Amino acid sequence: MLVVAVALVAPSGQVLMQRRPQEAMHGGLWEFPGGKLEAGETPREAAVREIKEELGLVIEPGDLHAVGFAEARLEATPDAGGQGAQASGRPIVILLHACTRWRGEARALEGAQIDWYRPEALAGLEMPPLDYPLAKALLRDLPGLASGI
Repeated sequence: MLVVAVALVAPSGQVLMQRRPQEAMHGGLWEFPGGKLEAGETPREAAVREIKEELGLVIEPGDLHAVGFAEARLEATPDAGGQGAQASGRPIVILLHACTRWRGEARALEGAQIDWYRPEALAGLEMPPLDYPLAKALLRDLPGLASGI
């Protein structure tokens, strides 16, 4: 499964994070906003669509800067009724892009909550496992983003 995520970086250097809805897998944890690619989409097209759907923001594909990726196999977890599984060892790859330009005011349209964090505070948030290496990659790339890569 291929997933895109976007680190929106404000001029202050703060990064927007989104809390997952409680009923979702990894419910209540903070993550970079984004989602799954739809058939025929490029990762950048998916990122543009997902940010509009989840936050009501307009971003341009050319304003997305590739930061890195994280991969794993999804573990089998019981569904809400305690039976079955939400996923069973399927591979997942999350592609993280950073963006420093957008139009609109961020709103939590699909997540439970959004908030802005200083980059050094990201590692202390409760996040899904793959978001930790993505946050580390973002910290590594932030100086380049600030200089306008």
